[in-house]
Amino acid sequence: MTFFNFEADFVDSLRCIPMIVRLKLDTCGVKLKLAEWNHFTQAECQQLVDLPCEQSAEIKAYQEYVSRLIFEHTKHEASLLLIDPNPPWLNDREIPASITIKASESQTEISLVQWASLSPLKRFALIKLTRSQHENNNFLPALKEFGLVR
Repeated sequence: MTFFNFEADFVDSLRCIPMIVRLKLDTCGVKLKLAEWNHFTQAECQQLVDLPCEQSAEIKAYQEYVSRLIFEHTKHEASLLLIDPNPPWLNDREIPASITIKASESQTEISLVQWASLSPLKRFALIKLTRSQHENNNFLPALKEFGLVR
């Protein structure tokens, strides 16, 4: 599965950056703004969804590709970010505080067993959905989709 159900309102058109691409951007260290994403063709957006970004060579190739797209469409260099060598979505032994806090606001609790059972992409999505600059409307739908609440 490439997209989550809570992304259903925009994945057909890819008018927003889906979580799978956001994970890859964090993995390769490129900051992609929505305004830049919206300059890309549908095929280019789909390519960013489909390209692998796990092994060192894939990560480098992904970074080069998205950086090239940004430059071709906007005529400015891509903004590069530091890559976290130990991102929290890969740690299945510790629930980030932001998740615990946001879950408690929804009168729910996520156990360490539940957290560990999630894929890195699902953990990444939950982390992103708790960021203060992100619209958090999809946090509870994501918890339901991931089977963490009813």
